[in-house]
Order: sequence, then C-alpha cells, then structure tokens
Amino acid sequence: MNMQEAAEHADKILDGTFAAIKPTVHWTHGESTEGSCDVSRRRAVMTVISESRRGNFLGAVERYWKSQGYNQIGVNRDTKSPAMYFQTPDEFNVRLLIGDNGQAFFEVATPCVEKSSVSPPTSKTVGPNYAGKPIPDANVHSDFWSSGGPVPSSSQSGS
Repeated sequence: MNMQEAAEHADKILDGTFAAIKPTVHWTHGESTEGSCDVSRRRAVMTVISESRRGNFLGAVERYWKSQGYNQIGVNRDTKSPAMYFQTPDEFNVRLLIGDNGQAFFEVATPCVEKSSVSPPTSKTVGPNYAGKPIPDANVHSDFWSSGGPVPSSSQSGS
C-alpha cells in the first residue's frame, strides 16, 4: 500500500464512521498531513454536541468502531475534553476528541507505507468545506445533538 492508497482508506474509515452517526452531523475536512511514510486525515464536526449529548455521541462512534473490529487503545474520560483512541485490524489509528464548545474532531493516522504523492480528500462534506482555511467553532444547531434535554426513548423518537 502506498501513501495515496492509505489516505483513501483513511477517508473510507471516516466516511463509514460519519454514516453511522444518526442523526447526521455537519462536518468539514480538517488539515491533512503527510509524514515520511504516513498520512493523517482529519475532520471537524460543525454540529454543536451539547454536554448532555457527548456521551451519546461518543457511544455511537464507539459502538460502530467496535462493530468494525477496531480495538480500543486509549480513552480520556476528562469531562471537558473526552477522547477515545482505537486501532483498526490493519493498524490505522483512529481518534475522536470532543473539544471546546462541543466540537468533535476526528483523526485517522495511517501506518507507515510506501512513499507516494497524496491527493486531498474527495469526500463531500455535509455543510461548508473549510479545507485549507481556519475552521470556525461548531455553529450548526441540531435538535438532537445540540439539545440539553434528556435523550428521548426509542418509542418517543419513532425509531
């Protein structure tokens, strides 16, 4: 596998993760970086994740990653900036960090692979694409993710 193929695989990991988050969140590409033999792909969630829904958000992502066979390699239980770290069976490291103002940040770091040129990600963002520009704080309201109230039961939400 070369760096371009690894970057495309990292994008697929992120695409699958975002497809598993219900309801859908707005997101933008973050900075992609290339090392001597590895690539990191990043995405920032533009939907505000309220403090009362952060556990639900982390849980949804954790369940998806575990369903894909990813192994948890670390966790930060700090209530201000919770984070979790997983590794895929093919040794890609994935991270979810909840930062300031309820903004979630994802990163996938590839293992060391054959050096090659790397193109920017091609996945279509949900909302504006801030790639190459400063990413603003999360600013999209979601009736579910941004709510401060309790999570409705499945019978109330119609799921």
